[in-house]
Amino acid sequence: MSKEKPIGEKEKKVLEKYDNESRFRDFRFRPAALIVSGMAIALSLYHLYTSYFGTPVTLQHRSLHVAVVLALIFLIYPAFKKLDRSKLHWYDVIFALLALSTTVYIFADYDGIIRRGGMPNDMDLVFGAILVVLTLEAARRVAGWALPALAVLFLLYGLYGNSLAGIFRHRGYEWDEIVSFMYTTTEGVYGTAISVSATYIFLFILFGAFLSKSGMGQFFNDLAMAIAGQTKGGPAKVSVIASGFLGSINGAAVANVVTTGSFTIPLMKKIGYKKNFAGAVEASASVGGQILPPIMGAAAFIMAEILGIPYRDIALAALLPALLFYLGVIVQIHLRATKEGLKGISRDNLPRIMDVMKERGHLLIPLLFLMYMLFFSGRTIIYSAFLTILVTVAIAMLRKTTRMTIKDIVQALENGARTALTVAIACASVGLIVGIATLTGFGLKLANSIVTLGGESLLLTLMFTMVACIVLGMGLPSIPTYIITATMAAPALVELGIEPLVAHLFVFYFGIFANITPPVALASFAAAGISGGEQMRTGFISMKLAIAGFIVPYIFVYNNNLLLINTTFLEGVLVVVTSVTGVVMLGIAAEGYFLTRINPIIRVLLFGGALLFMNPNWIQDIIAVSIIAVVVVVQWMRAKKEGGFNLPITDSPKVS
Repeated sequence: MSKEKPIGEKEKKVLEKYDNESRFRDFRFRPAALIVSGMAIALSLYHLYTSYFGTPVTLQHRSLHVAVVLALIFLIYPAFKKLDRSKLHWYDVIFALLALSTTVYIFADYDGIIRRGGMPNDMDLVFGAILVVLTLEAARRVAGWALPALAVLFLLYGLYGNSLAGIFRHRGYEWDEIVSFMYTTTEGVYGTAISVSATYIFLFILFGAFLSKSGMGQFFNDLAMAIAGQTKGGPAKVSVIASGFLGSINGAAVANVVTTGSFTIPLMKKIGYKKNFAGAVEASASVGGQILPPIMGAAAFIMAEILGIPYRDIALAALLPALLFYLGVIVQIHLRATKEGLKGISRDNLPRIMDVMKERGHLLIPLLFLMYMLFFSGRTIIYSAFLTILVTVAIAMLRKTTRMTIKDIVQALENGARTALTVAIACASVGLIVGIATLTGFGLKLANSIVTLGGESLLLTLMFTMVACIVLGMGLPSIPTYIITATMAAPALVELGIEPLVAHLFVFYFGIFANITPPVALASFAAAGISGGEQMRTGFISMKLAIAGFIVPYIFVYNNNLLLINTTFLEGVLVVVTSVTGVVMLGIAAEGYFLTRINPIIRVLLFGGALLFMNPNWIQDIIAVSIIAVVVVVQWMRAKKEGGFNLPITDSPKVS
C-alpha cells in the first residue's frame, strides 16, 4: 500500500482552478528542476538548523526567509495561467536574483542600516523598492489579485491619505519614508507576520510534510472508515473526521477538500447523498480543521505572538467551540441519513480498527509527543516542532509501510518548503498592509469607526465585525485574513470591553468561514467541482452545515465560560452539557427532522431553544428544557401517527 494516494486528473484540475498555489511549474529542463529543489531543501534545512541552534539577528533572519521565498516563487510559479509551465522565462530568473539581492544587501551592510536608524541612504531605498514591488508580484502569482490589490490600496493611502477628509485623514508620508519603514525595520514586510512565518509556521508545515510522507493521511482515512463507515451516512462522517484531523495539521481548506474529497465525496454519492450535500459536507469539514486544536492550521501560533500569551491557552480555549462545530455538522449528517434512509458501508468492506491501529497506529505517537511538548514540557514552540519532526522520522521507521527512505525525507524537505511559500508570501504582503496601518494609525481609526457605527451596541458591533471579516476572507487566504482583522477589527471589540483572546477568536472564526460563504466560497466551489454539484447551492448548504460555527462565536463573546476561561470544574461541566445540547437542537432545527419531519414553527422554536441552552443561565435552561420536552412529545406523536420513527432503510452498499 502506498503512503500517499495521488489525486486524479479531475481533482487536479479542480485544485488548480480554485487554489492558485497549485499552479506551479513542472520543469522539463533537469538542471532548473535541481536548482529549485536544492533551494527548497536548503530553506527547510536552514529552518531546522536555526530552530535548534538559534537564528541570526532578527532583521537578517527574516530578510533571508523572505528573499528565498520570493526567489522560489518566481522560479516555481509562472507569471500568468496560460504560460507554458514547463519553461522558465529569463525575467523570472532576474526577479529571483533581485529577490536574493535584498537579503544579501542587509547582511552586507547590516551595521550601516542600524546606524542610520530610519535615515536611509539611496541604496537602502533602491533595495527597499525592489522588495516592495517583488512582494506584490509574488503575492499576485500565488494568491491571486485580491491580496496585492489590497496592499496597493494601503500603500496609496499611506502616500495620499493627507488628501482625505474626516477621521481617516493623516499627515501623509513620502515614498522614501514608506519604503524605509517597510525594508529597514521589523514593522513592515519584516514584521510580526513574517516573524511567525519564519519560525512557527514554516516548521509546522514541514512537520505536516513529514507526516504526509509517513502515510498519516491514509491512516486518518482508514481510521475514520473503521470508526464511522458502517453507521448511518457513514462516508459523510468519515469525511468529517478525516478532514478535521488533516485540516488541523495543514490548514489548507481548498487542498484538503480536494485530497480528502476525492475519496469521500464519491462514497457519499454512492450511498445516496445528493451531490450538492456531499460536496458541502467535505467543504465545511475541511474549513473547520483550522479552528481545531492542537495545531489549528498554524494560526494559533500567530495569535499567541500577537497577544503575547502562551499557545496552550489559545488551544485550550479553542477546543470546546471547535468540537461543538463538528458536532453540529455530524448531527445534521446523521439526521439527513435517517430522513432519507441512507445506511453506511457494509462492514465487510471496511477496515477493522485494530488492524488499522496495528498497521499505522504508531503514527499517532508524534502527535501525542507534540502535545506533550507544547502543553507540558515547558520548552519553546520552535524547539518542540524541531524535535517532533525528528520523532516523526524515527517512529515512521517502526513499520515497513510507513518507513521513510532517504528519498522520502528529501522530498518531505522540499514539499514542506514549497507548501510554506503561499503562507510566507501572504505574511509578507500583509506586512505591507499592517505596516501602513501602524504608520498612519488606520487600525485604531477603523476600530473607532466600527464602534461608532455600532452605536456602542455590542451586538451591532459584532455583526459589523463579522461582515468585515467575511468580506475580507472571501478574497484572501485565512492567515492574512486573520492578521488583518486582528489588527483592524478585533480592537473594536476590545474597546467595548471584550477580552483580547475572545475578540481574536471571534474574528478568526469568521475570516475562516468566508471559505464556505457565497458569493465567493472557494472551498465549497472546489467541492462542487469534484461532486458535480452547483457551486452556489453547495455553498449555501455548507453554511447550513456550519451553522454552529456562525453562532458559537457570538455565544463565547457573551459567555466566556464556553472557552473554559477561568471556570471552575462544575461551571465547565455545566457549559459542556448545555452547549452540546444546544448544538444538537440547532442541528435538528437546521435539518428539520427528529423522529419524523418537523414543521417550520417547531424548527423556529428549536432554534430559539438552542440559543438559550448555549448560554448557561438557569432561567434560560428551564425554558430550553421545556422546549425540548414539547418538541419530543409532538414529534413522538406525529411519528407514531405516521406509523414509525424511520423511513425504510436500504441495505448497505458494497464498496470495492
